[in-house]
Amino acid sequence: MTLTREVPLVPAQSALLFIDVQNFSAHREGGEFKDLSREAFDEKYGWFFEQLETRAIPNMQAIQAVCRKAGVEVIYTTIESLTLDGRDRSLDYKITGFHVPRGSWDGRVIDQIAPQGDEIVLAKSSSSVFISTHIDYILRNLGVRQIAISGLITDQCVESAVRDACDLGYLVTLVTDACLTYTKERHDHSLRGIRGYCRQVSTADLIAELSEIDE
Repeated sequence: MTLTREVPLVPAQSALLFIDVQNFSAHREGGEFKDLSREAFDEKYGWFFEQLETRAIPNMQAIQAVCRKAGVEVIYTTIESLTLDGRDRSLDYKITGFHVPRGSWDGRVIDQIAPQGDEIVLAKSSSSVFISTHIDYILRNLGVRQIAISGLITDQCVESAVRDACDLGYLVTLVTDACLTYTKERHDHSLRGIRGYCRQVSTADLIAELSEIDE
């Protein structure tokens, strides 16, 4: 038998994981940007938000819809502390200055892809969701063996999740145009760097793949 990462999703054993698509970092009024002037915001994050709003979020909505229809488990992670003062955050987040208090607006998934029903949302306080949550335990309880990943930021938290999921024995599919970082160069460099850890597909590819199953 030939081992390969190029395995189509089997809905009954698959999950779609959205990484950090939340008000803090994916909304123009989010806490990550609160100290920036309008000019500084436009200069540093103008391209990012243009791509987020015109391409990445619509693609996220599309894969969310097709996964829900196909019976793929949809799970979300958000940067959010377990405490109000953030004392439980990772040292890296403390150094970076990331602070999303428990229960805050910043910690909520953006409205455009808001969770429905009892879809699982996991608060994390480190770059990798596999480090600061019990997601591995949850996925194994759900019978998940394949994970499709979408979200922010490609070369940070998304990449960390891809690598850790791979090392833990999951087959990982990265939806390349449903992820985003702050420049095209960084995004493309990250995709090249993690190609050996995951199958990489477009939104259109994933929709076609799951639509064929549903026919």
